[in-house]
Amino acid sequence: MFAQPHHDGSALYVPFPPALGSPVPVRLRVPQSYGPVLRVFVRSLRDAEPHYDEAVLLFSGDGSGAVSGAGALVCAGAWDWWEASLQLVNPVTQYRFLLEVASSDGSSEGSSWQWLNAEGLFFRDTADVHDFRLVTHEPAPEWARRGVIYQIFPDRFARSARAASRALPEWAVECTWDTPVQPAGADTPYQFYGGDLDGITERLDHISSLGATVVYLTPFFPARSNHRYDASTFTSVDPLLGGDEALIRLVEAAHARGLKVIGDLTTNHTGDAHEWFQAASLDPASEEAGFYYFSENGSDYAAWFGVPSLPKLNWLSPALRERFIGGPSSVVARFLQPPFNLDGWRIDVANMTGRHGAVDLNRSVASAVRSTMRDVNPDTLLLAESTNDAALDFGGDTWHGAMTYSNFTRPLWQWLAGSAADRVNFFGTPLPGPNRIPAEQFVELHSVFAAAFPWQVRTQNMIALNTHDTARAATVMIPGGQLVGLGILFSMPGIPTLFAGDEFGLQGVNGEDSRTPMPWDSLSREHHDLYDAAAHLGRLRRDVPALAFGGLRWLYAQGDVLAYIREHASGSVLVVACRSGFDDVTLPLDSVGVEAPDSAVDLWGTGCIAAEWELVAGSDAGSGAGSVSFRGDGPGVRLWLVPGVVGPPVPDPS
Repeated sequence: MFAQPHHDGSALYVPFPPALGSPVPVRLRVPQSYGPVLRVFVRSLRDAEPHYDEAVLLFSGDGSGAVSGAGALVCAGAWDWWEASLQLVNPVTQYRFLLEVASSDGSSEGSSWQWLNAEGLFFRDTADVHDFRLVTHEPAPEWARRGVIYQIFPDRFARSARAASRALPEWAVECTWDTPVQPAGADTPYQFYGGDLDGITERLDHISSLGATVVYLTPFFPARSNHRYDASTFTSVDPLLGGDEALIRLVEAAHARGLKVIGDLTTNHTGDAHEWFQAASLDPASEEAGFYYFSENGSDYAAWFGVPSLPKLNWLSPALRERFIGGPSSVVARFLQPPFNLDGWRIDVANMTGRHGAVDLNRSVASAVRSTMRDVNPDTLLLAESTNDAALDFGGDTWHGAMTYSNFTRPLWQWLAGSAADRVNFFGTPLPGPNRIPAEQFVELHSVFAAAFPWQVRTQNMIALNTHDTARAATVMIPGGQLVGLGILFSMPGIPTLFAGDEFGLQGVNGEDSRTPMPWDSLSREHHDLYDAAAHLGRLRRDVPALAFGGLRWLYAQGDVLAYIREHASGSVLVVACRSGFDDVTLPLDSVGVEAPDSAVDLWGTGCIAAEWELVAGSDAGSGAGSVSFRGDGPGVRLWLVPGVVGPPVPDPS
């Protein structure tokens, strides 16, 4: 049970947008059942030096506090609200709460001191790395923060009639749409199925029907592989995909449907067939030779993980910076402007960009990319791949958000791991597959890896069941687990991301195997069940503000059962998920935020999860006294809309 003091970066606890040099109120919410809290302080860092501000008790569930009247009505429930004013001295302000909790007799004699940070509650001091963070940098566009991303690997999504007339390149291994994908082997990067951009344009209605709002295309530049991360130029679209005109048609058609489109760009490396690398190889004195890390005699060069087809870019070169990120004619800017009009970029292996041995220019490059995009079109999105413990590279001033796995995908796989999971690639680890963990470890892992992200960035991170670089959730998880995973995916902070085929339950033991062509001509009832669930959840994400903008509070996590709530003033969403049958998990109504049994509306669910709402005998409706008990048969997840949470009134900041 998580009947504990709570704070997160949502508007319920940080009512005003942070502004550099200004104070902002930060709020703490404490259940009265936790015990009397005597004093609360906020410890923040000002120019890296600790500073303490004492909080005031705004409202108490017993009717006391600084707020009364109308404030007491909106704050009904057994909660105390504390508030301190936090001065934002730096663009990123770190802070945590220090609570003095009374002894068992309610006195300060023998009281305890407890710390609350973004990881959780501790009875000891904590390291700064897991402090809450407020950032004053501009957020990602609102269309991204309330969006749903649909990721497409162009070669495997759909073929238009135009594709048949295109000659195959020398490197390609021709495949029919039904040819099995090779998970590993000499032909794996060269299997060519012929999907193109016009094929995607023809299927945009399918994407829209899932509630998706953003189409994310993996690379579309000419290359010598099916994945195209080995670009041979950044000046044009691969003719095999239809060329520049096909991308223009796709973006125009997407925009007409209200969809955004983002591309995939490699700032860490090019292909060895790239025009820059070819010029550098031919002439060691050329400007382009400085774009790469060549050995002194020019016989060797640095490459991504030593793969010779992916030579690493050297960001010490001013000329590289100018061509790649320097202004409106640069690679970064070119496709964000007419006639292409992309809405942003996802950066491949962003964590390695600008880093080579003793050289670390990662933040410098990221800032320059963000600056150029802001100048060209401030309504664009910049996401960055960083697959492990990524948070410290995401302070809100560079990449808008991360494509990462450590705080969501990995622990979710571990909680829902099935019998086939021991044959999948578990994110490059030596483990034979995801080791199965209980729900409490899922919460622990999510919390520790998400903690160092500012809340603003956390809500802009991509979260996914799987991607084109991983095994498929349908292979990893228990039967029914993918549906449970979808319910969790669409109800957690971050931008839910579907990889094309997730809605049909496609399988795959690794990233290559997961790039299966879409089965447009062989869809079964089972495929449609998954599609219907994904589409319903996509619509909920669009229509229910709590799912995009609400806070996150854990309610229960033990073994096979997980419960949490996304809280928002307009209405909160209660989520209960299980990986097997269970009986009688009971939560007090005041912790859930439900004041009466008829105030909870069933939004969606899969599996048999039932709830029994019970008021305490003799209590008044609306008091919140009582409990709700859950039970379930087999894997399942259910979402309920419950009354919103409105904190004490906020004074006008002006």
